[in-house]
Order: sequence, then structure tokens, then C-alpha cells
Amino acid sequence: MKGAGNLAANNSQGNSKRVMQAVLVAALGYFVDIYDLVLFSIVRVSSLRDLGVADIQMEGDGVYILNMQMVGMLLGGIAWGVMGDKVGRRSVLFGSILLYSAANLANAWVQSVEQYAWIRLIAGFGLAGELGAGITLVSELMTPERRGHGTTVVATVGAAGAILAGVVASNFTWQTAYVVGGVLGFSLLLLRFGVMESGMFEQTLKAKVSRGAFWKLFTPRSRALLFLNSILIGVPIWFCVGILITFSPELAKELGVEGMVNPAYAVMCTYAGLTVGDFLSGALSQWFQTRKKIVRAFLYFTVVMVGVYLSGRVHSLTGFYVLCGLLGLATGYWAVFVTMASEHFGTNLRATATTSVPNFVRGSTVLITLGYRYGQTWTTKTYAALAVGMVCLGLAFVALSRLHETWGRDLDFQED
Repeated sequence: MKGAGNLAANNSQGNSKRVMQAVLVAALGYFVDIYDLVLFSIVRVSSLRDLGVADIQMEGDGVYILNMQMVGMLLGGIAWGVMGDKVGRRSVLFGSILLYSAANLANAWVQSVEQYAWIRLIAGFGLAGELGAGITLVSELMTPERRGHGTTVVATVGAAGAILAGVVASNFTWQTAYVVGGVLGFSLLLLRFGVMESGMFEQTLKAKVSRGAFWKLFTPRSRALLFLNSILIGVPIWFCVGILITFSPELAKELGVEGMVNPAYAVMCTYAGLTVGDFLSGALSQWFQTRKKIVRAFLYFTVVMVGVYLSGRVHSLTGFYVLCGLLGLATGYWAVFVTMASEHFGTNLRATATTSVPNFVRGSTVLITLGYRYGQTWTTKTYAALAVGMVCLGLAFVALSRLHETWGRDLDFQED
């Protein structure tokens, strides 16, 4: 009996180490993911100037390249999600990082806006698989009560990747910044060979159920609404990042901010706030044992900070960077948002949903930027941003009211 007890203890200890390894690898993967994801927003101006783009075309070409990256993420979210449910979570962790690391290296040698856009599309496709596969794996390896701790670590560490991107881009050329992103990705690849596969996924392989059927996210109607609402609650985050921060130099000028806004500093401050916000939202979710109430509180905070940002009352450069940090803090519910997406769907569809939802949110940047650009045909940049922001936040509140509470939910179930 004593020997059996020691064996069980050793197995438990071994599993705990493997779970911790999975959390660490997923967190570092998301760190590199965020580094690469926001890099274009940071080096947009410097890289386009080197390619000969005139200042008057800067915003238009920037929107085009950003939208190509987000279209890639939208397509990749579907492809990697389906693969995660059909082949396994680990396979996505390997494939996605290989693709986006290679694309980021190629980005350092682009010679035209068109090349830039297509390589960002490929990079976006690769980046799309990282977060969903990592969150799905961590969610399935951990107990319902501790799951939130694991996903919070992943999101918090990941958000800090933008800070490194800002530091590198501020001290080196934009080409070097892309090379660093590629090298980081290939280096991380070596750590992934020892990661364990999800036991729930392995059990699903033995069951006679379809896996990774993307169309099932749209049938029946109740599941389709669940999928749509899961997406809508995250859209305000990418409105803030994709519009208010990416185009902060142009908006700040119109808002009367004194001096030229450095996009690297704006992104660094925003993601410093996001890092703190992700930790707080995850910790508060665990403390109060609720996902919905925490997301609702952060949405209200986001409404306030968007209003302050677009009010034009902050005129100093330092004050504007502080505002970017507070905006990041307000939108720092990404950890809880993605965890909710994972907890709403069964094992045979979980990777598809968890990978698709955040990438559909990122892909919504295409519609958001189009709305923003269209709004500028009849009003100022500030009012165009305000109109788009009101729509994004309004939809998020409605969507959240229609989602279930998922804290502590047992994930060992399958979709019909």
C-alpha cells in the first residue's frame, strides 16, 4: 500500500510539473505572439517612410497593411482551430510558430507596400493559432477551480511581449525588430517538444464524434449566437488597440496634444496597462468566482477611458502616454474573455471555438478601420472614432448579457 501511495504521489507530482511546463510554454508563446502582433503598429511610420510612402498616404497604407494582417488572422483562426480539434493542440503550437516566425524574418527585407501587406497576411495567419491552442491546452489540463490561474498567467505574460517590441523598436531599426521577432519564435520552438497533449482531447479521439467541424459553430441557432456573443464582448479591446493606439499620432495631433506621439511609447504604455489589467481581471475572476461580472466592470471602465481619450482634455505628451496606459488597463479583460470562450464549448469543438473567437475579434479590425475611414468622409477623426467606439461597446454589453456564467464549469463534455 505504501508503495502504491508513493507511486500515486510521484505520478501526481510528475503531472503537476508537466502542467506547469504547458502553462510556461503557452505563456512564452503568447509573449512572442503579441510581440509580433503589435510590431507593425509600432514601426508603421518608420518602415513606410523607408519604403518611400508620403505622409499623406501614411494612414491609408497603414490601414491596408493592418487589414491584410487581420484578414490573415481571421483565416488562420479557422484553419488552426479546426486542426487543433482534428489533429491535436500540440500540432498547432508547432505549426503556427514556425509560420509566423518565418514570415517575420521575411518582413525585414520587404521592398514595397504590396510585399509588406502580403507578408503581414502570412504572419497573421500563423499568429492566429498561438493563443487559442495555448488557452485550450491549459484549460483542459487544469482543474475547474484553478483553470483561471493558468489562463491568467498565459495572458499576463503574453501582453508583456508588446513592451519588449516597443523597447526593441525604439533602440534598433524596424528591420532588426522583425528579425528579433523571428529569432524569438524559432528559439521558443525548442521548448515545445516536451509539452504534453490534453487528456480530454485524447479521450475524444476514442469517441465516435466529429471533431473540428467549423460549420457546427453556426448550428443550431443557440450555438451560433453563443459564438457570435463570445466574439462581440472582445471587440472593444481591438477598437482601442487597432484605432486609438495604432493611429494615436494622427488622433493626438487632432486632439491638441503638444508634441509628436511616438507610436512605440504609445503601444508600450498601453500594453503595460494591459499586462496589469489581465492579471487583475484574472485574479478578480478567481477571487469572486465569476467571469461575467468582471468583464462587465472592465467594459464600464473602458467606456470611461475612451470618453476621456477622445474628449481632448489631455494636452501634454506625458499625460497622453498615461492615458494610453489607463486605456490598456481598462481593456485588460482579454484573459477572462478568452477563458470564457474556451469554457462555452465542448472538447470536440473547443480548439476551433477558442482559436476562432479571439481571431474573429482581431479580424473585426477590418470592419472597424473601414468604419473609421468612412466616418472621416463626413466628420473629424475624433468623431469618427467616437462613433465606431460607441457601436463596439454597445454591442459588447448586449452580447455579455446573453452569455452564461462559466466559472468552475467542468470542461469534460462534447458537443452533439
